[in-house]
Amino acid sequence: MLSIEEVSAGYIELQVLNGVSLEVGTGKTVIILGPNGAGKSTLLNVIVGLLKPTSGAICFDGQRIDGKEAYEIADMGISIVLEGGRLFPMLSVYENLKIGTYTKRARKYFRERIEQIFSLFPILKERQSQMAGSLSGGERQMLAIARTLMLQPKIVILDEPSSGLAPIVVANVFEFIKRIKSEGYSILMSEQNAKKALEIADYAYLMESGRLKFQGSQEDFLENPEIKRAYLGI
Repeated sequence: MLSIEEVSAGYIELQVLNGVSLEVGTGKTVIILGPNGAGKSTLLNVIVGLLKPTSGAICFDGQRIDGKEAYEIADMGISIVLEGGRLFPMLSVYENLKIGTYTKRARKYFRERIEQIFSLFPILKERQSQMAGSLSGGERQMLAIARTLMLQPKIVILDEPSSGLAPIVVANVFEFIKRIKSEGYSILMSEQNAKKALEIADYAYLMESGRLKFQGSQEDFLENPEIKRAYLGI
């Protein structure tokens, strides 16, 4: 579904990504692991058109998308939850979800879609009149993910969904992600919590200093002594 081939990118004179290649298959959950500064968020920004690559190619459903604008990529079915969720705190849960249907295609199915979201996340139906800023950390992340699903994406991209959350809340967030995984969504997620991320991964990549250092299945990561020591604390 999504193919990144030898992509390099950066900011002005700062080179961040150096020839990164990865793939996300239909219905698969792919995790990008790595420390702060590894280039994970930069790669996701390049995929969704917020940053243009300096070289390489990105293909989605058989089409090149690396030359397209962010709104065009979103309309094709790639949706991202940026780190921190980026909700509108002074708007209600319902209003935040409605903002998620900003494309013409998504607006057409708003009422049908919001009922599906409320079925998937019943707590949001209970909280629909509540201001987003008054939600708990876990509920805000749930709303951010749900708002992304309002776009009816073919692939959901999550940038550090557990960042800054307490351990018990992190566990809840990964339960939300498992829930959307079970609905058949393709997921590409960057994450520092390697243990939790690998639990839901069909395939994973490890980035360091803008390059891919290792890739494989959950078993491949768990069997690698260096990765177990440095990233899994085993």
